Amino acid sequence: MTNNIVRKHIIFKGWVQGVGFRYRASNAAELYGVSGWVKNEFDGSVSMEIQGTHQQILDVITAIKRGSYIRIEDMDMKTTSVIPDERGFRVKY
Repeated sequence: MTNNIVRKHIIFKGWVQGVGFRYRASNAAELYGVSGWVKNEFDGSVSMEIQGTHQQILDVITAIKRGSYIRIEDMDMKTTSVIPDERGFRVKY
């Protein structure tokens, strides 16, 4: 991994479940070459851990926001430890 790789834990709130959020996140992650996961939470929010450059992460979030019916009303983002050699992005159930 290079020094400019970061990992973010993000909690999205708003109209984020039942609107294709995880599908869009997974496709955007593949498109922009990031790793991590996305998961629906019981409280109606969506959690995501995403690893890549700051620009890649911003690009994924922008792509998610463009999704039909998705409306992010609040986003809590925290930096967490990079997972060396992580590959791929998955939807957790």
